[in-house]
Amino acid sequence: MPIQRGENWGMPGGLGPDGVLVRTDAEARALIEEARRANLPLPELGLLGGDLCRTLGGRGDPDAIRSPEAWRFAVDVGAVLLDGRLFWFSAHLTARRRGWAGEALVAMNAAWRGGWNLGPKAHPGDGLLDVSHGRLSVGDRLRARRRVGTGDHLPHPNIRYQRAGAFQTVLEQPLMVELDGQPVQRAANLSIRVEPAALTVVV
Repeated sequence: MPIQRGENWGMPGGLGPDGVLVRTDAEARALIEEARRANLPLPELGLLGGDLCRTLGGRGDPDAIRSPEAWRFAVDVGAVLLDGRLFWFSAHLTARRRGWAGEALVAMNAAWRGGWNLGPKAHPGDGLLDVSHGRLSVGDRLRARRRVGTGDHLPHPNIRYQRAGAFQTVLEQPLMVELDGQPVQRAANLSIRVEPAALTVVV
């Protein structure tokens, strides 16, 4: 169940004996996809790195993750149909050209994508994704790069921003879609939804 405003989130406790340690968002996504395609329960994950780990304040200490001082969170998982093919992601989705030229779309479950705070209001347990969709001129892209580290690139008149549990769009042209930092395929028709509190992670 998604967290509600004003509620405490997370609880103390270490990674269970069947939990899996992952060092990147891509490793987490691979395990999520493997379980979903086999119709199996999602494994409990200990986050040693990646953007979701950073968003949750993880330290990347494998001993601490298995100790009672660790913290457990029920986080959302993103699911996306790309021209009819279903994929999953844990931290973020981007659809863009090199250099972010032209149309671009971002759907954030975590706040961070590398050193960029692309989802300054994103919360991994609220049942919503932070979606930004639009295009910036060369000058605006340069200005945004200077501000995106702090999340101050939003709001912007040429970026449509919303927080949504589901989002669907048809891009002007097929763009390369990256899930948790990994290129997956070029697509124009994207249908994105949240699986609320679907995954237990420990940091």
